[in-house]
Amino acid sequence: MRGTSVAPRVAMTAFVVLLVVIPWIAPPFWVTLGNYIGLYSIVALGLVLLTGVAGQTSFGQAAFVGLGAYTSAWLTTHAAWSPWLTLPAALVLTAAMALALGFITLRMKGHYLPLATIAWGIALYLTFGNLDWLGGHTGMSGIPALSIGGFGLRSERRYYALIWAVALAALWASRNLLDSRPGRALRAMKGGLEMAEAFGVDGARLKTVAFVYAALLACVSGWLYAHLQRFVNPTPFGINQGIEYLFMAVIGGAASVWGAVVGAALITVLKEVLQDVLPALLGRSGNFEIVVFGIVMIVLLQFARDGVWPWLARLAPTRRAGTVPAASPLPSRQADRPRHAALLAVRGVRKTFGGLVAVDDLSFEIRPGEILGLIGPNGAGKSTTFGLISGSLRLSGGEILFRGRSIGSLTPYEIAKLGIGRTFQHVRLLGYMSVLDNVALGAYLRGRAGVLRASLRLDRAEEARTRAVAARAIERTGLRTHMFDEAGSLPLGTQRIVEVARALAADPVLLLLDEPAAGLRFLEKKALADLLRGLRSEGMTILLVEHDMEFVMGLTDRLVVMDFGEKLAEGEPDAVRQNPAVLEAYLGGT
Repeated sequence: MRGTSVAPRVAMTAFVVLLVVIPWIAPPFWVTLGNYIGLYSIVALGLVLLTGVAGQTSFGQAAFVGLGAYTSAWLTTHAAWSPWLTLPAALVLTAAMALALGFITLRMKGHYLPLATIAWGIALYLTFGNLDWLGGHTGMSGIPALSIGGFGLRSERRYYALIWAVALAALWASRNLLDSRPGRALRAMKGGLEMAEAFGVDGARLKTVAFVYAALLACVSGWLYAHLQRFVNPTPFGINQGIEYLFMAVIGGAASVWGAVVGAALITVLKEVLQDVLPALLGRSGNFEIVVFGIVMIVLLQFARDGVWPWLARLAPTRRAGTVPAASPLPSRQADRPRHAALLAVRGVRKTFGGLVAVDDLSFEIRPGEILGLIGPNGAGKSTTFGLISGSLRLSGGEILFRGRSIGSLTPYEIAKLGIGRTFQHVRLLGYMSVLDNVALGAYLRGRAGVLRASLRLDRAEEARTRAVAARAIERTGLRTHMFDEAGSLPLGTQRIVEVARALAADPVLLLLDEPAAGLRFLEKKALADLLRGLRSEGMTILLVEHDMEFVMGLTDRLVVMDFGEKLAEGEPDAVRQNPAVLEAYLGGT
């Protein structure tokens, strides 16, 4: 649960009241403008989730709007379908197209992704204009008006209610989605993919889900547009309109659902005003509003980089959330924890980077219920070994077995499903999210709610249980007072403890800790050591990579010492402390 502000809620209420009043008091021009703002808001909302939240830039959403419009236009005029039956047909066709395009497009990274969306956006636009059975560039007319129970929506004022009912429903569903199990995972896609996958999130699948979700919203907007205009041609579905949709999302607030409405309203109204004002001021006609849009974008990126809506929300004081409701626990892995044999076996592992051998013929085992320390000087290969076990790096040779199963070729999210949780050497938190939400992400695999259940708010019981688990992990690590703080506002040492709490929320069988004591003060280290001993007594197995020798020696059951990628020694802490090779290579002895 994140901090909330009173002002945005008041603004939302005022906005809804304004929506109800407009068709009764406003002149026809403003009702028409309100219709288009609603249609554009639906498309921009999809881009908020796809681009602002999931980090996947798309310039091609106008093509999906066209797909929805043309599907309904053709089926109603050529196949005599009811307009209401064409909506599910358009959604199915759009979903199939989005899946096909997403499977190819979302594999690309960097500048290749937006370039690919431009390419298929142009391709679909040209398809609409070059097929004679779709009316070519002339378009298709005679599209019937919608009617509800015999009540025809033939006027702009009547249609207004339907458009905004759909827009508000989409906003409600999207807010629900972001405040849920899949929503937290979506928010982690932008800049935190490796971290999210370490807790069981299938990043490729979730990106595709976001892509299809955005495409379906665009399709609904296109369907509404076709029956509002009762005529379609390719012009509104070109790449220029796709760029404008992205502008709406960015200007309004690319990571805020209400930013979609703000951006759509600002650009639509500004465009209409400038088209009238600029020619009069300059004494000549032309697309001068594009120049103004460019200037506005530069100013916004300079002074309100997150968009207009988040900037407005920050002007009001934030009210911190209260308590987490009590709920029954989520399913635990406790019963699956083995008591015999090696839990993890590293056998002859080798990792090379070109001609550099980072790990060479390394072998050791971790027994159930013990704390094993992996130590060594800088460059010894500890972090590489950690990455090989967690799946973030691929083996060059050897084998890693977890409960007798080879995991060397598995992805991080597949390894997480087996019951392996981890922290990171460099803190990987979502700084703008609360500590509670960050820790709740760790429990991703312990929930089952998907996008549909979350959007319809049918996941509240599971969500309450997830938050209760996260709150329990936070309290156990001594961070109760920071539960509703933004994670990015905390000191580095405290952020490391948040990572430990997030890993505990996953209830792992094997816990991998990468330098968890770095940056902690003496009392914080003592509290962390007590926590880890308590976890060991409960049956949890821990692999600890750490540089603080005093911390490691007083905590671990056994140590594996590495040097230059090889195992230098293995044994109990006291024995390792007295090993001449270890003293010479690491502990500074002679």
